Amino acid sequence: MLFIIPISLLQTFCNRDNILNISISMPHLGWQTFFQQQLTLAELESSQCARIIAHHRSVYVLQLENRQFQLPITINMPAMTVGDWLLLTDDYQFIRLLERKSLLKRKSAGSKVDEQLIAVNIDVLFIVSSLNQDFNLNRIERYLAIANEATIEPVVVLTKSDLTDNWQALKAQLQSLDPFLPVEVVNSLDADSVDALKPWCKQGSSVSFIGSSGVGKSTLVNTLLGKQAQVTSHIREDDDKGRHTTTARSVHFMPSGGVLIDTPGMRELQLVECNDGVDKTFADISQLAEQCRFSNCQHSNEPDCAILQALEVGVIDKRRLNNYFKLQAEQARNSASMQVKRAKDKALSKMYRNVQTSARLSKKGY
Repeated sequence: MLFIIPISLLQTFCNRDNILNISISMPHLGWQTFFQQQLTLAELESSQCARIIAHHRSVYVLQLENRQFQLPITINMPAMTVGDWLLLTDDYQFIRLLERKSLLKRKSAGSKVDEQLIAVNIDVLFIVSSLNQDFNLNRIERYLAIANEATIEPVVVLTKSDLTDNWQALKAQLQSLDPFLPVEVVNSLDADSVDALKPWCKQGSSVSFIGSSGVGKSTLVNTLLGKQAQVTSHIREDDDKGRHTTTARSVHFMPSGGVLIDTPGMRELQLVECNDGVDKTFADISQLAEQCRFSNCQHSNEPDCAILQALEVGVIDKRRLNNYFKLQAEQARNSASMQVKRAKDKALSKMYRNVQTSARLSKKGY
């Protein structure tokens, strides 16, 4: 079975160039035509591609087709993360980052104005929610918005089906959001039950799991892999909430041939630059908004507001409408903050370059 040796053992088994001979086929690593088409004929002949499988403070761990090694992080490199594909020279020097097929991101937790990459180059996003007090339509719609923004296929996975007899009603609530949304109900401890996810885990496909802490993601990962790859813990009986058991992104190669990128449980996921994703997630509401009398309708008390009319006759749900307004406002606020930050960073970089140029000219006597 193919596997990844823990980073703590790399120094022991690597040679002096931090290279470890582990062979994984390119399709099993997630290589697709999308990435192949970005390479010129000269690059195909003189360079090689590797995927980031771990990201540490000072190094990336890269997997090539025939080996695994550590690439030191330098200030000249772009921001990269687990799942990225890199182009390298034959002697393992960084050339460039390949264009991403998809990008999941969020606003950094807390008051910090910054973006945090969740996962990249993902084909399928499993949105995991347990069938207990964790089940929350508002949160699932939030996850759907970031998946739709990134044009990643979302699949909702309802776990802990063995703990409730009411799963049919909860599944029906999800299907009411979108009748074409794939929803699977599983017992994460039962391999036969988890087999329902395997059609999305075929060779060449990269999948990721997202969900709040304690929904059973780690158990689900272990069952899919057929081994104890992630530590698991029990939920707290007083509130059905779980503890963080996955604290870092990790890459696993599934027996089915797919690549699984696991992410830590998230207690906070704020949207940023996600307008299209919100509109697609709430397509019924966004389409109604186009029928309003005024193009700048605020959907509060304006005459001939299609959304208010639909709400009055029960075509749309009040909870869903409120969540739509909330996510639209949140992503607009965070996006504006990010634009201001980028402008400041750009101005600061320009100032640094001017200072450095002036210093060089002064040394030359100009």
